[in-house]
Amino acid sequence: MVGHHKIRFAVVGYGHMGRRHAKMIGEHPDCELTAIIDIRGPVESSSVPFYNDLDLFLGSATGAGTDVVIVATPNGLHAAHALKSLSAKKHVLIEKPMALNSADAEAIIVKAADVQRQVYIMMQNRFSPISLWLKEITDSGVLGKIFMVQVNCFWNRDGRYYKKGNWHGTTELDGGVLFTQFSHFVDLLYWCFGGITNIRARMNNFSHDDSIEIEDTSIVHFDFVKGGMGCLNYTTSVWDKNLESSITIIAENGSVKVSGQYMDRIEYCHVNNYSNPDIKKIRSGSGNRTGFTDAEMNHQRFIQYMIRGIRNGDTGDSNGEDGLKVVNIIGRIYRSI
Repeated sequence: MVGHHKIRFAVVGYGHMGRRHAKMIGEHPDCELTAIIDIRGPVESSSVPFYNDLDLFLGSATGAGTDVVIVATPNGLHAAHALKSLSAKKHVLIEKPMALNSADAEAIIVKAADVQRQVYIMMQNRFSPISLWLKEITDSGVLGKIFMVQVNCFWNRDGRYYKKGNWHGTTELDGGVLFTQFSHFVDLLYWCFGGITNIRARMNNFSHDDSIEIEDTSIVHFDFVKGGMGCLNYTTSVWDKNLESSITIIAENGSVKVSGQYMDRIEYCHVNNYSNPDIKKIRSGSGNRTGFTDAEMNHQRFIQYMIRGIRNGDTGDSNGEDGLKVVNIIGRIYRSI
């Protein structure tokens, strides 16, 4: 078990999310960023050691002194890079999604158990104060029986995002909009309401025919194993900028709507024998720090949670098993077409 020294992290994949991980690690008092690994060449204006090959890093003295490898490479490489890091007896934090298929996700779990290291999946939206509140009221029975849950994710991803030669939009490395854009919302559905069955989906590519190999729009209907029905409506074809991210719950005792890209707003709460939540109290109780955006604060909460897990030898939520569940659900949605 790692002691109470600073937890030492390396980041493999220095794109948009890799940079965010490096920034958040650098700003956490209990963490140290030991290395950046990326095939595209050295990182300018960085004092952190750089490697252009993961194997080279893992075989180095720097690699030997690193506790955790953060995998932030393209989706289709997550499993291979996580397995290499686990083989070197490193804990891994995998940027969502865990993998692009259940077999690869299961292989990661098996390898982690074999080398006695921990696997975390970056589902930081679980650490939004509003998401935690949503989980509390669904688990406690405040809402009673769940009748219907609707998730709407209406975003913009146009030529500014899908650039020629980029991995975004490819079948091999992206895998689909549910993996890259909306797996956080699939995770919240599973986390709060459990497994789904009787999946029926329709998909289309309305506005990205010449730039992507995947869908850009879908309507998915399903039943919850625990009872009730749901639907997931998503698109990346909204013009110019994101329009909506929301979860609406219709239940026996009332109705709730939560919105925001990071699930940070309660739009509606009308529940029998339940006082409307104090948003300021919910936020202050979650330890918000001045200077961080909501997304960054969720990220910092996740890192703190992970540090406790590594030191205590317990992954808790957001582990490989939960990551596998999300990959499995997304795979079943795609196979239902």
